[in-house]
Amino acid sequence: MRKKLEDLNDPYSIELRWLQLTVKRKEEDGVKVVTVENLKNPYEKQGNFNSRFKLTLNKLYAWSLVAYDRVVMLDSDNIFLQRTDELFQCGQFCAVFINPCIFHTGLFVLQPSMDVFKDMLHELVIGRENPDGADQGFLASYFPDLLDQPMFHPPVNGTKLDGTYRLPLGYQMDASYYYLSLRWRIPCGPNSVITFPSAPWLKPWYWWSWPVLPLGLSWHEQRRNTIGYGSEVPVILIQSVMYIGIMALTRLARPSLSKLCYNRRPEKSFAFVHSMLKVAATWSILAAYTVPFFLIPRTVHPLVGWSLYMLGASALASVVINAFLLPALPVLTPWLGILGALFVMASPWYSNGVVRALAVFAYAFCCAPFVWTSLMKVMASVQVLLEREAFFPRLVESTQPPEFNKLY
Repeated sequence: MRKKLEDLNDPYSIELRWLQLTVKRKEEDGVKVVTVENLKNPYEKQGNFNSRFKLTLNKLYAWSLVAYDRVVMLDSDNIFLQRTDELFQCGQFCAVFINPCIFHTGLFVLQPSMDVFKDMLHELVIGRENPDGADQGFLASYFPDLLDQPMFHPPVNGTKLDGTYRLPLGYQMDASYYYLSLRWRIPCGPNSVITFPSAPWLKPWYWWSWPVLPLGLSWHEQRRNTIGYGSEVPVILIQSVMYIGIMALTRLARPSLSKLCYNRRPEKSFAFVHSMLKVAATWSILAAYTVPFFLIPRTVHPLVGWSLYMLGASALASVVINAFLLPALPVLTPWLGILGALFVMASPWYSNGVVRALAVFAYAFCCAPFVWTSLMKVMASVQVLLEREAFFPRLVESTQPPEFNKLY
């Protein structure tokens, strides 16, 4: 029977949804949730310690699940391409070497044992060597001879093996192998499980990781078929309506230039305000392209996330255009550039990852002059408006008769 423990190596939002799913399906699928106390990490003082791995030693609790004969421990960033029931035939400990010398703990098989669990806790107390301060370093130190063990081949009669084994690479296919050739070429073992040991902010559940990393859609397809996106739909709808409303209101509220009173004689007292207005226009454009990014729920489907981002950026850009009376095309040039970049990265016709990377670089190189030119046009437009004093009607317009003003 498969067992899912809380894996704190991944974002809390993903784990919360998983727990919600397990509670929902408790009666339906017989899923059981085990609550444990956090193990204190004794390696926090190490110079190379990464704080995001502080609680990953909780994985050791898997050895305490003595009600089960075998446990397959999984990280949340795994995608299963096919059934892997044969893993429950492996021995006391089995893991994959995606690194030539250190096995990966994103997926491993174990036989629960209270003796082993207590011994591991003792090793934590006495300070067993741990190169990275996380679960992977501890387990690599605890099972130092796994590299010398035989490769796992499941018996055809379904019996369980004893001892420790190396799992074939196909059970933990590093997504990096795919990105180099845009196809799988794993020579040993079945292509069963994909793992994503990438930068935390490019994990596949984040909407912005696709199309930067093409396999993100595969992850979200699995999510769509399991826990779905019900918790994020209301936020998406609210933001969509808000952005559409902003675009409509800013368009209706666009000031009429013909009704503004211009002072064609620039006042020295306005010099500082002029400079500040240029800065405000620049930062407003930057905010229009950054604020929507942080408002979107991080784990929505990439197609929904990018669509909502483009809608939000265009809505806030329209506010800037109308508030500062700027030409629309230069302000929206970055918007068009981002849209083009998404199409370039998502194109399915690249022969390999190198060609794809070169295409993205060439696109960015060609777009840079257009973005720079659009920025210069925006600054020029702001300067023209300032020279015409469109934003500063004559604040001290004399109310005296013309004959009185002639004295001055």
